[in-house]
Amino acid sequence: MIKIIPVLDLINNQAVSGKSGNRSTYTPLDTIYAPSSDPVQIANGLKINGASEIYIADLDLIEKQGHNIHTVKTVNNILPVMLDAGIKDFDSFKFYLDFAYKLIVATETINSVNEIKKIFNTFPKERIVVSVDIKEGELYSTNLDLNILEFKEVLKQINPNEIILLNISDVGTNKDFDNSFIKYFEDFKDKLIIAGGIKNEDLTYIESLGINKALVGTSLHKGLINLKY
Repeated sequence: MIKIIPVLDLINNQAVSGKSGNRSTYTPLDTIYAPSSDPVQIANGLKINGASEIYIADLDLIEKQGHNIHTVKTVNNILPVMLDAGIKDFDSFKFYLDFAYKLIVATETINSVNEIKKIFNTFPKERIVVSVDIKEGELYSTNLDLNILEFKEVLKQINPNEIILLNISDVGTNKDFDNSFIKYFEDFKDKLIIAGGIKNEDLTYIESLGINKALVGTSLHKGLINLKY
């Protein structure tokens, strides 16, 4: 059975929704789990309905427009948070450990492979999640000059416990789920968390691949996917 991990994107201490990573178009989240877009209310609603952890992207931190870390810390007392804080290096990873149980090391924002290795050589693996960010079929990164296959070799070296495959192009859309990139990571299937535009009908396929975790935002908050899939 696939474990559904709910997704929240935060701007100005509110949960928001948007499409394809175009953060300028995000609006307050309308969710079946709470009467408002307050992240704390939503976290409580998700916990009551069976969620055991939650993924939060602090879009203000990622975009260098402020932060939501105190809200994240409050949510972390309700559900263990897997936090994407736009981590760039070892020092920022160390800092944000005080605010969430797990931290995302994402290809989109990390400065270098050396910083990734330094993090893995210092901190427990159970607190680190690598996010392989993919956009339009290519590895998406501000700083890493690597393709998907080259980054796969990095993953073999660091051997993380959990790896998110995030197809940014499909976030918040109604497009058919793009599974073409999954084939590159079959060696890691027991570690994979699939993300990006996942709908209810995609879960059976993902499960058939031997993958047992998925990050779900839009479809979950609309009630189209049940936490107890």
